[in-house]
Amino acid sequence: MRPTEDGYRHKGLRKKLVDIIAAKGITDENVLAAIGRVPRHFFLDSAFDELAYDDRAFPIGEGQTISQPYTVAYQSQLLALKPLMKVLEIGTGSAYQAVILAELGAKVFTIERQKALFDSNKQFALLRKYPAIKFFYGDGYQGLPTYGPFDRVIITAAAPDIPQKLLQQLRPGGMMVIPVGEGEVQQMRRLTKKEDGSYTEERFADFSFVPMLSGTNK
Repeated sequence: MRPTEDGYRHKGLRKKLVDIIAAKGITDENVLAAIGRVPRHFFLDSAFDELAYDDRAFPIGEGQTISQPYTVAYQSQLLALKPLMKVLEIGTGSAYQAVILAELGAKVFTIERQKALFDSNKQFALLRKYPAIKFFYGDGYQGLPTYGPFDRVIITAAAPDIPQKLLQQLRPGGMMVIPVGEGEVQQMRRLTKKEDGSYTEERFADFSFVPMLSGTNK
């Protein structure tokens, strides 16, 4: 059962969490403020209430995790969002990252390949407060071509290489943030698409994500 109460203790724990991720190098004040506003314990079973504000990932079922807050903040910071930007997210999971993006003013189009997680989010009351998030069940490798082009693409799972179909759905000047690599550790990258369809690539820190899989899982 998900918690529904956000008390003073939770708010205090969130403030400590914000201080922790700021100390780790997150400098975007808007990202830090969004992390400070969103009740992360709502995204987890009530059994995790005491642990929800630890800076670590937790299992959410179907072999997936709710990402470490630092990782969420890191990817969000790399996106360099501006209000009303259209963002394609691959891997809804718990929807925590999607909510942070919505708090930053983005219009979020998020895809989940696990039907159980997609259905669970439909019952998640908190998400009704975020009409800017549109949820889709499908194969993340295919993206959402009919809704593009997108200003930003964020992938929250480890891809073995750059998914070309997703790059095609990025507008010129747009950015993709993606962890790339096979094995237990991946490198965070940011691609910026040029007018001619090619892209520049920046490489950042190493992280550990669950693998990005093709198809859907009912």
